Amino acid sequence: MKHLNDLLLLGDPRLYEVCEPVSKEELPLVKEWVADLHNVMEEIRAKYNFGRAIAAPQLGIMKRVIYMNIDKPVVFINPVFDNISEEMFEMWDDCMSFPNLLVKVKRHKSLTIHYLNEHWLEQSWQMEDDLAELLQHEYDHLNGVLCTMRAVDDKAFKYRM
Repeated sequence: MKHLNDLLLLGDPRLYEVCEPVSKEELPLVKEWVADLHNVMEEIRAKYNFGRAIAAPQLGIMKRVIYMNIDKPVVFINPVFDNISEEMFEMWDDCMSFPNLLVKVKRHKSLTIHYLNEHWLEQSWQMEDDLAELLQHEYDHLNGVLCTMRAVDDKAFKYRM
């Protein structure tokens, strides 16, 4: 079982790598990965009082998996976006890999995410506002992109008190 000290932190070169898709043969591993993601997210919530989703590469699992738990757990395997809105909004983004830093970024207001669930069944979900923002943040992790790289300008950083 992975723990908070297994979380990759800002500067770790693995955070900048593009993740590989999950193959159907790897599906039995997903349950273990999700358990690790859930455990670390719970530890982040206990220590820092935030955390709605986490991407597999944040734990050094270089696969295209996102785990979200707001009202119930949802596993996104090999997600893809479409119907991305042109309308964008600015917001202060946070990240478990640098928990005391906030970064002002622009995100798309809405999108549709297509993915496989933990049973390898195709799913899609139209998201708006905070959920769309959240999944854009996690999806970026799968592509080796951190919100620090999306900062709106060089003054778009602040320390979380």
